[in-house]
Amino acid sequence: MTAFSTAPFSPAEIASEGIKPEEYNDIVQRLGRHPNRAELGMFGVMWSEHCCYKNSRPLLKQFPTEGPRVLVGPGENAGIIDAGDGLRVAFKIESHNHPSAVEPFQGAATGVGGILRDIFTMGARPIAVLNSLRFGDLADSRTRRLCQGVVSGIAHYGNCFGVPTVGGEVYFDSAYNGNPLVNAMAIGIMETTEIVKSGAAGLGNPVVYVGSTTGRDGMGGASFASAELTDESERDRPAVQVGDPFLEKSLVEACLEAFKTGAIVAAQDMGAAGLTCSTAEMAAKGVVGIELDLDLIPVRETGMVPYEYLLSESQERMLFVVARGRAAEVIEIFERWGLHAVVAGTVIPEPIVRILFKGETAAEIPALALSENTPVYHHELLSQPPDYAQTAWAWREESLPPCSAAGIALPNSGETPWTDILHQLLAQPTIASKAWVYRQYDHQVQNNTVHCPGQGDAAVIRLRPQEAVPDYQPGGVQRGLAATVDCNARHVYLNPYEGAKAAVAEAARNLSCVGALPLAVTDNLNFGSPEKPIGYWQLAEACRGLADACREFETPVTGGNVSLYNETVDSQGNPQPIYPTPVVGMVGLIDDLSRTCGQGWQQAGDLIYLLGIPVDQTTTAMAEGQPLVTLGGSEYLATIHGQATGHPPAIDMALEKQVQAACRQGIAQGWVRSAHDCAEGGLAVALAESCISGQLGAVVQLPIELSQPHQRWDRLLFGEGGARIVVSVSPGHQAEWEAYLGDRLPDHWQWLGTVDGDVLTLATQEGQTVSTAAVAELAETWQTAIARKLAGEG
Repeated sequence: MTAFSTAPFSPAEIASEGIKPEEYNDIVQRLGRHPNRAELGMFGVMWSEHCCYKNSRPLLKQFPTEGPRVLVGPGENAGIIDAGDGLRVAFKIESHNHPSAVEPFQGAATGVGGILRDIFTMGARPIAVLNSLRFGDLADSRTRRLCQGVVSGIAHYGNCFGVPTVGGEVYFDSAYNGNPLVNAMAIGIMETTEIVKSGAAGLGNPVVYVGSTTGRDGMGGASFASAELTDESERDRPAVQVGDPFLEKSLVEACLEAFKTGAIVAAQDMGAAGLTCSTAEMAAKGVVGIELDLDLIPVRETGMVPYEYLLSESQERMLFVVARGRAAEVIEIFERWGLHAVVAGTVIPEPIVRILFKGETAAEIPALALSENTPVYHHELLSQPPDYAQTAWAWREESLPPCSAAGIALPNSGETPWTDILHQLLAQPTIASKAWVYRQYDHQVQNNTVHCPGQGDAAVIRLRPQEAVPDYQPGGVQRGLAATVDCNARHVYLNPYEGAKAAVAEAARNLSCVGALPLAVTDNLNFGSPEKPIGYWQLAEACRGLADACREFETPVTGGNVSLYNETVDSQGNPQPIYPTPVVGMVGLIDDLSRTCGQGWQQAGDLIYLLGIPVDQTTTAMAEGQPLVTLGGSEYLATIHGQATGHPPAIDMALEKQVQAACRQGIAQGWVRSAHDCAEGGLAVALAESCISGQLGAVVQLPIELSQPHQRWDRLLFGEGGARIVVSVSPGHQAEWEAYLGDRLPDHWQWLGTVDGDVLTLATQEGQTVSTAAVAELAETWQTAIARKLAGEG
């Protein structure tokens, strides 16, 4: 055995690995000596927030993770749920934020590649991808470059691999200037009889390296993802991996073929921290050890040293534990697919990770010290909300300029008609059509996509086995899976607890709008530094909100990702954190795909209803003293008045569940022909979007009298809040639909008008026009906004 150095590292060397001084002392105590260079790097990546969740782990424990459909929960490469009829669905969301900020194309592309590997490592074939993206102000040239690069990277990898990108969300706000968020979610259908897990087992079993070669790309990516971005981050460009989607397509086929032989005991994707993570996690989960010889690893560069082997995040690589005597069988499969496959190690009884190089021991560390028994930090929660939140909550709508049914008196503009305000909101990139984005994605490959991006509030795909499932018994109808990703980060910033609850509620609402029953959640927690009191308060409160809401909706969390330290250091050296953004990915089940709907009107003469808080109750509807519909934190307030303030809308969970259940039942019965939730931009924008998607107009009679002086018309039109869905119903079903609502949703539904013509008209109860706009003009504004801004046209 090699004699390890007893010389300590300098404070600068320790800090360069992202290790704190006290953590280094802990490492020395655990090893009984000072680590060598390779070992220090291994601890650096494995003790990063990205890998060990040392700041967030105590908070994640409050998430509900069990349920009657949960087959695999947090802790594996992906969560798995039982979708019935012998079908099992794997799904997970991951982030690739910092790499995308430095190299947007490859950063986003390899983010897609990584989440796909998480899915097929479990034995599932990927059938769909969604993404949740955040960019800064499109007036900034760097933001435009980042946006174009990220979208191109996602399109490149998904299209080449052959998986449809079926949905997602894109937000734009100056809070993300310099620090975009790139969250990718993937879904797969289990193709193997047994679920493939990652815990190593079987002393003496060979450890087999498969896939691509190892190079110096992606060095220390996990540590890079756990530090603030600075002007020096460009120097970390080598930390960004380079992906090959065509090689990964071969890899998925080889892996699934190998899994079906029964020869694979355990499998682990080599993502963050590469060989270090895969060996340590497999050993720790199996309560065994792994000995790995770096001389046997296929490489693409010469002169590599153990530090580089162990911290490389080269893509398209996997590590298997194979049943003894069957390695040749597995290797033959991978070689037939044109991939590398070599026996590079062995499962050993000592619970350690032992790394060999050139006949000597290059590293030897207890597996638990790298993977399970890692540092955990318990931060003190602020005794009261921070000043910025209390200041925001003191804001009142009365501070806005006066408005009437005709418009609002904006400073230096006179009275601006509501139609002009509607156009301005539809041109806001967060609300505007994302066609420029999703038209670059292949969303029909595999021929399972039912709702293409932009057609409905959630993606819908056919649910069918990729191959023969032994106990699959299809019924007389085709079933479907719906999926969505959601989070209004401005609401979370203003009130992390309520905003996080609202993210779960909106995800469930979007599924309900296509007729799907919400089943389970995967989350991606994008926050600033947890080491700062405000950052930790935001993270802790948001986690509490997510946990409470997931329990209410009975949607357990099956796994996810934590991405902290999303901060950009400005030229004065001051860190600027992003808005706290806990993205919720949710999947739901549709029993009959013939009973689903999109957001666009279907036929002239259909009746329009508002489910949830009626228009004339937007001022009085409250939950725990907070309004359910408000201008606080709204897109209207930010776009028209330049303010991100106020108390965001509260969530009435009981009402939310009642409204969603009514919507689902209406769709299942064939009564409801379109459904669209009132989200960013409120009721007026939801109506406009339904008109644009259906290419039909509407005549809407708002049940408000001009004589009501307390009513703010901007809140009525553009106020935001949960538990509100706009639906259209055939006149032939009016009686049974209204009877059902009267029984199941009394006092929380309202007839608004009729689908008709090619103009959207909003009028008062007395018939006075509030706003009128040709659908074609609204569509032109909505459809071209992002492309024009990306072209630098304003």
